[in-house]
Amino acid sequence: MKCIDEVPASELKGKRVLLRLDINLPIGDDGEASDVFRIEQAWKTIRYLAERGARVIIVSHFGREGDSIEPVARAMKKFGAAVFIPDLVGPIARGAAKSMKDGEIALLENVRRDVRETENDEGFAKELAALADIYVDDAFAAAHRAHASIVGVPKFLPSYAGLLMRNEVREIDAARAPGHPSLAILGGAKFETKAPLIKLLLEKYDHVFITGALANDVFKARGLPVGRSLISKEQPGEDILSNPHFLAPVDVTTEASDGQARVKKPQDVQPDDKIVDIGPSTVAMLAPHIAGAKFILWAGPTGMYENGYIHYTQAIAELISKNEGKKVIGGGDTIAAIEATGVSQKDLGFLSTGGGAMLEYLLKGTLPGVEALG
Repeated sequence: MKCIDEVPASELKGKRVLLRLDINLPIGDDGEASDVFRIEQAWKTIRYLAERGARVIIVSHFGREGDSIEPVARAMKKFGAAVFIPDLVGPIARGAAKSMKDGEIALLENVRRDVRETENDEGFAKELAALADIYVDDAFAAAHRAHASIVGVPKFLPSYAGLLMRNEVREIDAARAPGHPSLAILGGAKFETKAPLIKLLLEKYDHVFITGALANDVFKARGLPVGRSLISKEQPGEDILSNPHFLAPVDVTTEASDGQARVKKPQDVQPDDKIVDIGPSTVAMLAPHIAGAKFILWAGPTGMYENGYIHYTQAIAELISKNEGKKVIGGGDTIAAIEATGVSQKDLGFLSTGGGAMLEYLLKGTLPGVEALG
């Protein structure tokens, strides 16, 4: 996989570059982007190309298939001049691509507005490729999707990884072979989909802490009450529960049906309770593991941060920020949860844009979008 910064600048000047990004941003009630983290990360490649005289044609998916990506175009203007083109492969898009000048940036309409995108239709991939001279994929967060703009276009154009894609692969490769002592923190839900990754992490990491809704599955498997808590279709087996590297919460925050929150031992959870976070004793249990780790992988907040249960995710983030070892953080809502805590990101190591893509790469060591780049 060659990165675009391996191409001489002279070979980029005047070239039309189709740049695949994942700038699928959350949109607030006011219709504007509420979190621009992915634009911030992607702008390094956009700027790199534009400063070398490339004509940058950005394509990304956004929201549902029919949604317009125009709110993202508005958010991009905070970072630099970018023109929104309300078309994909039609005459408006083709005309705009031909008329662009060196260093200009254009954003095409939501690529999933064309159903051929998710079908990985070869004809659609050819139409996208016809807009440009070079293809650059900087959409690591979408690289687990075998879609036309990700795996189809590279068949028809010279193709390279963007700066973010290169960095994501490098950092997550490191997370697949951590230095010791090492700690992995894995949250989220759906144990049945995460079981293979948990087993792999238990082989590679000195300690693997399971949190979020996954911890509810641990409690249920151990015969402990879980009340109204979210649980998965499957629960962990003894091969995971008895593994010497495995860690689970020792206390939890529960919410009763009246909205009252209390910290309890897992065995004290009542039928009316919903487990919404870990508790202070769990943070204290993790603290020495975090302080002593040379490598920390963190994917998934500790609790339901979207419902205001952010305190213990914040406590974990603060502890990790003080660790001077290698750190890779991402997966699901982790970055959004950390931003909500106010903990400075500069001390948290590498922040991945990938959710499902990060977890799949950790498990498999590759993704369709990575393989398409050769």
